Amino acid sequence: NWGKYVQKYLDSVGIHFPAAWCMAFNYWCINEASKIHAQKNPLFKSGGVLNTWNMTDKSRRVKTPKPGDVFIIDFGKGLGHAGIVTSVKGNFIYTIEGNTNDDGSREGYEVAARRRPIANIKGFINID
Repeated sequence: NWGKYVQKYLDSVGIHFPAAWCMAFNYWCINEASKIHAQKNPLFKSGGVLNTWNMTDKSRRVKTPKPGDVFIIDFGKGLGHAGIVTSVKGNFIYTIEGNTNDDGSREGYEVAARRRPIANIKGFINID
């Protein structure tokens, strides 16, 4: 949960110590895209997955995913995971995620492309 790139993601949400970084990765990515398009980042600035979900305006919380949305998984006991939807095929989303690994952990060591069942997702944050 630390290193040159992870530190950059965590810094983007005001975290300056080793910590889980999946939500910080999402915030950083959306923030970089927002700068290119001269728009405000629509994500709530937080490193907490469930905090971001809870602080997001309900009009942005959706059940049907589309590319560009941020997915939210709630594992219970305050633990979550998030990533960016790249495509939707049938009952699955394809994603890019930080703080994961090839086995799909929420405490991984890399940014990876993943496939996840939509049924396991709490909801999606619409970025449009």
